[in-house]
Amino acid sequence: MDLLQKWTDHYIEAGCDEVGRGCLSGPVVAAAVILDDSFKQNLVNDSKKLTFKTRMELDSYIKDNVKNYAIAELPPAFIDEHNILNASIHAMHRALDQLTITPELILVDGNKFHPYNYIPHQCIIKGDSKVLSIAAASILAKNYRDRLMIELHEEHPEYKWNTNFGYATKAHQQALIKYGPTKYHRLSFRLKYD
Repeated sequence: MDLLQKWTDHYIEAGCDEVGRGCLSGPVVAAAVILDDSFKQNLVNDSKKLTFKTRMELDSYIKDNVKNYAIAELPPAFIDEHNILNASIHAMHRALDQLTITPELILVDGNKFHPYNYIPHQCIIKGDSKVLSIAAASILAKNYRDRLMIELHEEHPEYKWNTNFGYATKAHQQALIKYGPTKYHRLSFRLKYD
C-alpha cells in the first residue's frame, strides 16, 4: 500500500519521528522531513519494516530528494533527567529547530507531542506506516542512530551494540551483569539483570 504523500493539500508539512525509546543505551534520535512534491515512493516505508541494507540505501535518496530535513539526538543523561517520553518529544523539537524551511503543519508519529512554536500538529498512531514524510523521518533517524551505535561498539564491544543497537537483548543483559553500565547507558532504565 502506498503511503500518503500529503496529509493536507494546503500546508507545508514536516513529518517527525524518533528512534531509540526502548533502548538501554545510546541517545534518543529524532528526524524531521519536509517532502518535495515530486518525491517518489521508491521503497520508503516504516523503518522497522525495512532491512538494514535497504534503509542505508534509501538514506542518500531521501536526503537528496526532499525539500528539507534535520536530525537531532539527546544523550542518556537528558533521558534520565527528563524521562524518555519528554526526551523523545524534545529531540523532535530540536530537529524542527534545525529545519531551514518553517513548516505550517507538523505530523508526528505516535499519540503524544508538546506544542511547538505555535505551529499546528497532528499526532498519527503508526504514522510511519501511513505518511511518507514520517516514514522518511523514521529512516533517517534510525540510520543515524544505528551508525552511532556501531561506532560506540568499537569503544565497548562487550555489549554487542553493533548488532543490538542498545536494545535489551540477552547478550546486552549478560554484559551488564558482567561489566555494569557505561556512560552511554540510561541509568533510569532497568539495568540490573540476574
